[in-house]
Amino acid sequence: MMRRIVAILMAGLIVGQLFAKSVDVDIDFYTPDPSIDLLEDVEGTEVKNIILMIGDGMGLGHVAMTRFYAVGANGRLTMERFPVTSFVNTHSAKQLVTDSAAAATAMSTGVKTNNKMISVTPDMLELPTVLELAEKKGLSTGLVATSTVTHATPASFAAHEKKRKDEDKIAADMTASGVDVLMGGGREYFVGPDDSEGKRDDDRDLFREFADHGYDTVTTREGMLKSTGDKLVGLFEYHAMTSEGDEPTLREMTAKALDILSRNENGFFLMVEGSQIDWAAHDNDPDGIVYHTLHFDLAIREALEFAKKDGQTLIIVTADHETGGVTIPKGDLDGDDLDVDFSTGHHTATPVPLFAYGPSAERFSGMMDNTDIAKRIAELLGLEGLEEAVTP
Repeated sequence: MMRRIVAILMAGLIVGQLFAKSVDVDIDFYTPDPSIDLLEDVEGTEVKNIILMIGDGMGLGHVAMTRFYAVGANGRLTMERFPVTSFVNTHSAKQLVTDSAAAATAMSTGVKTNNKMISVTPDMLELPTVLELAEKKGLSTGLVATSTVTHATPASFAAHEKKRKDEDKIAADMTASGVDVLMGGGREYFVGPDDSEGKRDDDRDLFREFADHGYDTVTTREGMLKSTGDKLVGLFEYHAMTSEGDEPTLREMTAKALDILSRNENGFFLMVEGSQIDWAAHDNDPDGIVYHTLHFDLAIREALEFAKKDGQTLIIVTADHETGGVTIPKGDLDGDDLDVDFSTGHHTATPVPLFAYGPSAERFSGMMDNTDIAKRIAELLGLEGLEEAVTP
């Protein structure tokens, strides 16, 4: 066994050298956090709201590389100021290396499933999610992503399907989920047959159905900012978001979601995904990793500003898995001449970091399993029925 492990490690080092790249990306959009001090613990209050923020594919190497490049070795990203940190194991029901569907299912339901499955057990029983249970209890709920909103991570909080690729079916599930705020890309799976860019195989116009049920439905940043309703669906691209044109940023979508959801006196649950960190890592693109991680960090800062004022909001920042096998063999303390090695273009089984701030943040310390995240969210929000699989 030892010989086999050593051989794999040596092969990984050789492959890593083949993928070595330097970082050189414009980050003028990013204003460093004005403080590098650790935030203080929030004690003595109950949890009313929870914001779960998932950097898809974001491992510790991604965070460190982004910090070195953006603020230097002695600076901190916003997420690195959180007072509680831990690591999360990410394996799925049958495989050591998970995909986003199984990982997000674990974080949303407290149960492991097979790769590519969306909030169902391996034998196709539906698993209630923390978002659905929050809706049932009278809390407001939201999903924000820069991928299609029907992509694996957001889907696993508001849909139940055997195959993650069935995004048209996931869109229909989401329409029936009761989620109050839904923002990201993926309009192609919601529009009706009259839209030439639609990808539905039925005659339903889900975008219109949302409007008929009292949602503001928007497709531009301006439309989002002008929306005054208590329910909002913003689908800003037919496919994934591009970070160009008339799109809101992830930080702006997070701010809008918080404005709407916080109107509910009972509290809320919000999931925000920095979706495209993962895609850049699959491409072994360090510039893309830094770019998308910094946008994610700005969204975290928006959530933090809300939580510090509110005093009853818990923020959990983590990842569904690590992508790329990122290591950093070279660089100056100020982030110049930064080189990055990739050992793979795929996901890995490496545990991912977790950062927490707010009341009961200490519940997320230590070495955790990804299923623990859903279980502790349910406990803190008083949600009943988690892990109770049902026949659809």
